[in-house]
Amino acid sequence: MKKIFSMICGFALLAGGCNYLDIVPEDDIQSIETVFEQRLQVDKWVATCYRNVTSQSSITSNVAYAGADELVGNDIHRYTGDFAAGTMDGLRIGDGAQSVVSPISDSWSNTSYYATIRYCNTFFENIDKTLNMEQEEKELWIAEVKAVKAFYYFQLVRKYGPIILLDNTIGVEEETAAMKMPRVHVDTCFKEIVRLLDEASEVLPLKADKEPMRQGYFSKESALALKAIALVYQASPLFNGNPNYVNFKERNGEQLFSTEVDKEKWRIAAEACDEAIDVAVNQGGFHLVEGNAGEASQLLNIMKDIEQSVQAPNSSSSEVLFMAKQSNGDPLLSKLHYFGYTLPYFCNNLLLNNPPSDGSLNPSMKMVEMYYTRNGLPIDQDKEWNFEGRYEMGQEQNTAYYQRVVPANTNVLNLHLEREPRFYANIACDRLYWRGIVADQAAESREPLIVQAYRGETFGTNLESLQSTMNQNRTGYWLLKFIYTDVMVDNYSKQVASKGDTPMPIIRLAQLYLMSSEAWNEYLAAPDERVYAGIDKVRTRAGIPTVEESWRDYSTNPSFHTTQAGMREIIHREMAIELAFEGQRFWDLRRWLEADELSEPLYGWNVVAEDAEGFYNNWQGPIVVWSQRGFQSPRDYLWPISSKELMTSGIVQNPGW
Repeated sequence: MKKIFSMICGFALLAGGCNYLDIVPEDDIQSIETVFEQRLQVDKWVATCYRNVTSQSSITSNVAYAGADELVGNDIHRYTGDFAAGTMDGLRIGDGAQSVVSPISDSWSNTSYYATIRYCNTFFENIDKTLNMEQEEKELWIAEVKAVKAFYYFQLVRKYGPIILLDNTIGVEEETAAMKMPRVHVDTCFKEIVRLLDEASEVLPLKADKEPMRQGYFSKESALALKAIALVYQASPLFNGNPNYVNFKERNGEQLFSTEVDKEKWRIAAEACDEAIDVAVNQGGFHLVEGNAGEASQLLNIMKDIEQSVQAPNSSSSEVLFMAKQSNGDPLLSKLHYFGYTLPYFCNNLLLNNPPSDGSLNPSMKMVEMYYTRNGLPIDQDKEWNFEGRYEMGQEQNTAYYQRVVPANTNVLNLHLEREPRFYANIACDRLYWRGIVADQAAESREPLIVQAYRGETFGTNLESLQSTMNQNRTGYWLLKFIYTDVMVDNYSKQVASKGDTPMPIIRLAQLYLMSSEAWNEYLAAPDERVYAGIDKVRTRAGIPTVEESWRDYSTNPSFHTTQAGMREIIHREMAIELAFEGQRFWDLRRWLEADELSEPLYGWNVVAEDAEGFYNNWQGPIVVWSQRGFQSPRDYLWPISSKELMTSGIVQNPGW
C-alpha cells in the first residue's frame, strides 16, 4: 500500500530532496486511501493545500513587501533577523544579493509551491474515494483546490516565467526520466492558470454564499479576479514579446517566450477585468470603501475610507476580494506583521514604548514624493504647487481643511503641505499630527500627538549616528498603512488582537479598476471612457479630482492625459500610489520592464540631527540613507533556479543566471 511518505519522496529527483514532511497532515503514516475515506480528513487536506497562501501575509516571507524601493530598513533585519519572524529577505533582494547557489525566497524547491501543488493533485486523484460526502460538496472542494493550484502556478510564473506544469502525481515507481519534466512556454502556463480558474469559477459560489469556515478559500469573485490579474500579466511587456527572451529555449529547443507582441492579449485582459468587476460589484456586493462620516472633518473621513480600504477586521471587508490571514493574540507573532516593524518605537519615552514594534522599516523619499498634490497631480506638474520650494519650511494656510492633520501656526516642510489625502493617511511626517491613539488621547477634545522626529524627541532616535545593526528609523518617516488608528499605539499588539483575524489584502477591487484602465489603454489607439472609468473611481474615493479635471485645470501639460503614452504614465503612477506598500510595486515594475530604477539609492532625512536645519540637511534636499542597491537588467527580471536543482532535474536556467 502506497504511503504518503513514499508518495512525497517519489518527487525528490524533480524537486531536489525530501524535506517537506512538515506539510503532511498529523496522521502521515496512514495510506492515502485511508485518509480520503473520511470527510474530516479530506477537509484537513484542503486546508493543507491552502497552507502556502498564508505566507503571502508575512512581511518576512513575502519578499515583495520590502523588496522594491518603497521601504528602507537596516542590516539587523537583513541578516540577524528576529527569532519569531526570521530575516527580511525582501531587503536583500533590493540590495541585489540574489544568488544562483542559494536563491533568496526559493519557490522552486521541494519545500514550497511544487510540494503543495502535488498535494492538490493528490486531492483531485482521490476525492472520489470519500464516502460520507455529497457530490455537490465534493465539486465545491475540487473548485476551491483548482483555484488555489492556479494561485500557486501564478506565483511561480511571475517569479520564474516558464515553469513545469504538473497535471498529475508522479508515482514513486516511475522511472527517473519521467520525473525530469521540461519547462513549457510561458503562454501555456498562463493558459493553464486561466483554465483552472475558469473551471473553478463555474462552480464556486459568491463569497457571501459560502459557509463562514470556507470564506478564506477562493470564491467566485476572487477566482475571476485572479484570472483577470493573470491575463494582465500575460499581456504585459515582461511576458508579451519580450525581446530579451527571443533565444530563451528549453534544452529540447522549444521556445519558451513568444517573439512578437500580441496586442490582443490586452483586450482579453481588459474584458476579464471588467467581468471580474461586474461579478464582484453587481453580484457579490463588493464596493470601494467610502462614505465614512464620523470623523471631525471631510478630509479625516476620506482618510478613514483610505485606511479601511486595506483592512479586514475579523476577515470582513467590502473591498478586499482575497486575503491572507495573519496570526493574532501572541505578541511575539506581531513581528510577522507590518506593524511589528513600522510602528514607532518611542525610545525617548518609555511610557509610550510599544514592544515588540521597533519602528525600523520606513517609507523612502521616493514614495513620499510619489504621492500627488491636493489637485491630484505629481508634485512637479501642478502649476499651483510650490515644487521649487519643496525642501523649505512653510505653514499651512488652509487650516480648516487640514484640521487635526497639519497643525496651525507651525513650521512644516513644504513637501508635506497641500498633499492628497492618501499621503496623510499612509505617511506620518515630522511636525504633523500622529493619526493613531496614544494612551488616553482617545477623547475628541484632546489634542492629538504631534510627530517630533529630531534626535532626542518623542519620535526621534537616541543614537548619535546611523547604525545598520540597530533598530533605527533611517528616513524620518513612519508608515501608517495597515495601522488601525482607533487602537492605542502603546498597547497595539494586544488591542488589535481583539479585532479577530486581521488579514492582509492580496487582491483588492481598487486593483481591478486600475488594471481595467491599464489594459484598455494599452489596447486602444487613444484613451476613451473605458480607460478613464476605473482609474477615476479610485481617484474619487481618494478625494482627488478625476484624471481629466486634474490635468485640464491644474497641470502644466493640460493635454497629457489624452494620449496613450500619457495615460500609461498616469496609470502606472496611480498604481504605485493606491497599491503602495502592498507588495504590488515589486511585481508591477518587473512586468512593465521598468525595474531598472530599483538600483537607485534610497533617500531620507538626517535623522540623527537635533534641530530642523540639521534634520532637513540645511534645506538642500534629502540625503542618501541606503546606497547598497542592485538590479541587473535583464537578468533580475526572473528568479534564478538553484544550481543544485539544475543538476538533478536537467531543466534550463533563466537567462543571465
